[in-house]
Amino acid sequence: MFFVLLLAGLGNALKAPQNLLDLYDTTRAKGRCSHELATGFYSTDGGSNNFAYCGDRLSTSGIIYLQGRHGTLANLDVDCDGTGTGSNGTASPSNDGRCRVDLSPDTQNTTTFRDTLAGYGHGLTDLNPYVHPYVVFGNARGTHNRRGWKAFDPTAHGMRPLSVMAVVCPNREMVYGIWGDTNGDDGDKPMVGEASLALVTACGGKNVTGGNGIDEDTTLFVGFVGEDAVPGANGANWSAQDFDTFEKSIQPLGNQLVERVRPDEEDASSSVRLGWSEVAFSIAVVLFSRTFLWS
Repeated sequence: MFFVLLLAGLGNALKAPQNLLDLYDTTRAKGRCSHELATGFYSTDGGSNNFAYCGDRLSTSGIIYLQGRHGTLANLDVDCDGTGTGSNGTASPSNDGRCRVDLSPDTQNTTTFRDTLAGYGHGLTDLNPYVHPYVVFGNARGTHNRRGWKAFDPTAHGMRPLSVMAVVCPNREMVYGIWGDTNGDDGDKPMVGEASLALVTACGGKNVTGGNGIDEDTTLFVGFVGEDAVPGANGANWSAQDFDTFEKSIQPLGNQLVERVRPDEEDASSSVRLGWSEVAFSIAVVLFSRTFLWS
C-alpha cells in the first residue's frame, strides 16, 4: 500500500523547459490519448485500467508517453530493483537504507538491461536504485503466461535500452532519467508509473522510500525513440556514486532530446474531437491540481 506524498521542491529536480510544460498541460487538457500503442494498464492497484502508452506524437516529436483518462497521467511509485553496490562491490555511499527489504519486500536483484550495462565495461553488474534515475517503462509478458495479461514493448516502436527519458514531476519540475527496467507479470495487475528511488527522491524528497512514493496520477513519463537517445558506454557517468553526478552527465543529451518535443503538433491520425463535457472535465482537473496542490 502506497501513501500519498504531496511534496514540492524538496528534491533535486530541474526547471522544466516551456515546451515540456506545454506538453504536460496539453496532454492533461485533452483528457485521453487518441493513438494508444497499448492500453489496459493500472497506475494504482485500486484504480482503473485505462492507462495507455500514447503515440500521439510518435511521428512529429519521436516520443512515447503514459496517459490515463480525464486529465490523468501516471503516479510515481518507487522501484528498488538492481544493486545497492558500486563497481568495487562495496555499498554505495548513497545507500541510506530506504530500499531495505522490509520497506520493499518485492524487490528484484536485477533490472531488465543489466547485460547491456555490463557490456559497457565499467565493472557494473546492474543499475543502482540509489544512484541511477531509471524509469520502469514497458510491460513484459514474462513466463507466467497469464491469459489476457496486457503487455507493451517500447523497442517495437523505436525506443532503445538505457536511453534517456524525461520525467515531469507533479510539482512541474523535471528529472532526466534512463530507461532501465520493465514491469513484469508477477503482480496482480499490469502496472505503470514507477521509477528508481533516486528519481522519485529528486521529485519528492527523501521522505519517499521503497514502501511509499507519490500516488497521485500527475507525473509525465516521456520516452524518446531512436539510437540518438542512447548515451552508450561513454555518454554517461555510469560509475557515479550519487544521483547528482550521474544526472548531470546525461543532461546535455537530455536537453537535445527535449528540444524535439513539439506539444502543439500531434500526428495526423491522433486528432480527435472531444465532447464539450469531456473537455470541461479535463480542464477542471488541470486547473484544480495547479491552483490547489501546488500553490
